[in-house]
Amino acid sequence: MSGTRIDFLYLSEEDMIKAGVTDMDGCVECMEEMFKILSDGDYKMAGQNGNSHGAMVTFPKESPFPNMPLDGPDRRFMAMPAYLGGSVNIAGMKWYGSNAENRQKGLPRSILMVMLNDKDTGAPLCLMSANLLSAYRTGAVPGVGAKYLAPKGAKVLGVIGPGVMSKTSLSSFVYAVPTLDTIKIKGRGKESIDSFIEFTTTNYPQFKDITVVDTMESACKDADIVTMGTSSTMGMDYYPFLEEKWLKPGMLLSAPACVRVDDGFLAKRARKVLENYGLYECWAEDYAYPAFASVGIIGVRYFDLLHDKVITREDIIDLGDIIKEKKPAREYDGQIVINSVGGMPVEDLAWGKVVYERALEMGIGVKLNLWDTPALA
Repeated sequence: MSGTRIDFLYLSEEDMIKAGVTDMDGCVECMEEMFKILSDGDYKMAGQNGNSHGAMVTFPKESPFPNMPLDGPDRRFMAMPAYLGGSVNIAGMKWYGSNAENRQKGLPRSILMVMLNDKDTGAPLCLMSANLLSAYRTGAVPGVGAKYLAPKGAKVLGVIGPGVMSKTSLSSFVYAVPTLDTIKIKGRGKESIDSFIEFTTTNYPQFKDITVVDTMESACKDADIVTMGTSSTMGMDYYPFLEEKWLKPGMLLSAPACVRVDDGFLAKRARKVLENYGLYECWAEDYAYPAFASVGIIGVRYFDLLHDKVITREDIIDLGDIIKEKKPAREYDGQIVINSVGGMPVEDLAWGKVVYERALEMGIGVKLNLWDTPALA
């Protein structure tokens, strides 16, 4: 921006790829820095408590208006604004449109854009395609968790739900936990299983032992890390359920998708970690108890237990506080750790800022003009 003239950069998906949006190693490092900034408190998201996931438009099951969209699986519009300080020092917004029926049209379920803005003037800096941005930052967060929460020398990874989310999680696990060499896969269909195996063998030849198993119990048996990649739109009773006896002492359960465990185990024995206490507190305030029935992220179940006075605030641990050594990863050897991953717009801004700066350095993207002099000022 020079004088009153405002130009901003537009980055297509192809531009984003050229600028390195799929650099998972760099994304894990970026997310680690982002968590440190969160632990310091130098950020703001939407809502009264500054921690809201975003503002979402949902649709009715029936409407007298013929043009109004009707409710359906993953059908929503959402604006996710945020500011992230520290070394990132950027404001912006993630725009989110989602409809499961998109797949019938050859489109992804969600179509995402991110806008980066000058934190002082609000002027646009960059409008970017964000499907890959969101997928990679979502996958990178479990990698950061694994770096600090996986047992030392972890070798066996159990994958329940081998979709896109599990592929990006795998990429981050490989960077964060280089000792991994074995994978056990539990999927619903041959196509997704075969695709995951091809992705693994093509990109990560260190995995010499890749086994497809028939049950979630088998996927969990002897696994040092289990990652969840399943989804359910049918309610809490249909979330995948893992029994405590299936889980190896000291293992990490990485949960960027829905999963249930026994409440007694969750309350009394598991280490309960999440990205940001305030985010889940906001979800608990926004949805009727039990909020876990509406938001199938296991960290929301922590807050149902808090509501029931089964656990206390001190039992819920922010990942950033572990990274900054304010809290230990485990209270004792052999404790099972559950890392809940829900997603925040500050993650999109952090990785978006890195990719934007790379695009500027490489001369990638299309410069667009907002105005030379504003007509109203």
